[in-house]
Amino acid sequence: MGLLSSNQKVCKVDRCKEIVANVRMEECYEGMSLVFDGNRDDLRDEINAAIEKAKKDTGLDPLVFDNKKTDKSEHEALYIEFTDEAQRASGTFFEIVLKTLKIDKCANDVI
Repeated sequence: MGLLSSNQKVCKVDRCKEIVANVRMEECYEGMSLVFDGNRDDLRDEINAAIEKAKKDTGLDPLVFDNKKTDKSEHEALYIEFTDEAQRASGTFFEIVLKTLKIDKCANDVI
């Protein structure tokens, strides 16, 4: 994967403080959360469109969770998760999502 080195287990990526992406890779699990201001429906729509693009491009259908119904609208998130069966291809999926959202820088911070 271009954005993550093979030994990097967790990566925080930041795009102008609008969308914060956290990628977690463990044995038999890979997931990404995309955290944003819940008052910004445009960001939710942009993230959903990026996920749909990645689904179409890869043929993968990961679990996608939305925490919209919480009382913390200032930090809403969409979560994308892969387990055993699709783990190897998840990196390509995540890269498509990140590139579509124009998220291109990693930080060493872990949250």
